[in-house]
Amino acid sequence: MDTNNISPNITTPIEHGNVRSWATDLDAQTMAQAHRTASLNFVHKPLALMPDAHLGMGATVGSVVATKDSIIPAAVGVDIGCGMVAQKTIFTRDQVDEHLSTIHTGIAKAVPSGQPKAGRRGNGSHDLDRGKGHDTKVLDRLIRTAPDVKSDRFNAKKIASQFGTLGGGNHFVELTVDEDDRVWIVLHSGSRGPGNLFAQEHIGRAKNELKRVIEQPLEDPDLAHFVQGTDSFEAYIDGMLWAQDYALENRAAMMDAIVAVVARVMDTKGFVTEGKKIQCHHNYASCETHHGIEMWITRKGAIDASEGRWGIIPGSMATGSFIVSGKGNPSSYRSASHGAGRKLSRTAARKQLSEDTLVAAMDGIAWNEDAHGLLDEHPDAYKDIGEVMDNQTDLVTIEHRLETILNYKGT
Repeated sequence: MDTNNISPNITTPIEHGNVRSWATDLDAQTMAQAHRTASLNFVHKPLALMPDAHLGMGATVGSVVATKDSIIPAAVGVDIGCGMVAQKTIFTRDQVDEHLSTIHTGIAKAVPSGQPKAGRRGNGSHDLDRGKGHDTKVLDRLIRTAPDVKSDRFNAKKIASQFGTLGGGNHFVELTVDEDDRVWIVLHSGSRGPGNLFAQEHIGRAKNELKRVIEQPLEDPDLAHFVQGTDSFEAYIDGMLWAQDYALENRAAMMDAIVAVVARVMDTKGFVTEGKKIQCHHNYASCETHHGIEMWITRKGAIDASEGRWGIIPGSMATGSFIVSGKGNPSSYRSASHGAGRKLSRTAARKQLSEDTLVAAMDGIAWNEDAHGLLDEHPDAYKDIGEVMDNQTDLVTIEHRLETILNYKGT
């Protein structure tokens, strides 16, 4: 992708009744799903679709749903607090190029990934008392303040074992370089198993409670909601905020571990980073005031783009990421896209794309070199990140364009 050719023209969102869209390639299913959500009487109109919008579970991925006195757990999703963290380093590309393979190996050892299995180390779980260089005070706080979840699997051991772990799917660690050839570390992950267990329980609870109070079922049961002032609402909000905190601290812990790997490989004494970490959720909800009304803003695949707020918008595993600052556009509820967004499902990607073209796309990048395992993450399974950025020039300012030189994923 030639990111230097992104159009500077400010775009105008397209109005579709109760849906306002910055996306230019929406299919009928995605638009119909967005309209189902927007039709709910407690959803503030219009619902906003970001330029990376695509079909999701319940609410559309890449949507911003503003709700009054209610919240939809399935719209927040099961990976509560999923998001990004980025950190600038003191190194330039020419300094790290010859060490990329060693750094990749070091990251794979320092950051467990994939799906944890009992008794498995190095690519799965940590011990409860493992140390591992993580801030034990943070972990102790997360364990102490954890919400009540019925599942026996949600416990202190689970919370600790998945802390500092990446996960699979589209979660990743990257080394990238900006326009000055300065190296950045970029990471994508969320609240892992603990967040998922909490979310699944409350999505099910919302559906069951709705069945008891309405005669006509929702067209999509995943749009079941909790009403503010009820015990169910308060329990969900408390747990959701905990999961968002867990996700943020999880990313911070992994970033610290990766910085340590880079410092060790580069044999550097002292600080190897410059500036503060940039953190942003893109699957979450927060209570905010928009258009003079206090509402719950659910960003399902969207970031906070309040004026001056910095965020991270990744592309695919070969196309790099963007560091942006928000413009505070009220028409999008001060939001922007969370990434490129999928254009092919994982199943479709495996049927339509080839391992050979994935290898070709990753030429010049240090990566897992597992074309079979990562085929559903093929860059061609995602939308063109250049077009996505072009469609939201009224939402964010690009501060840095980051080119990928190393990509590590869990499989």
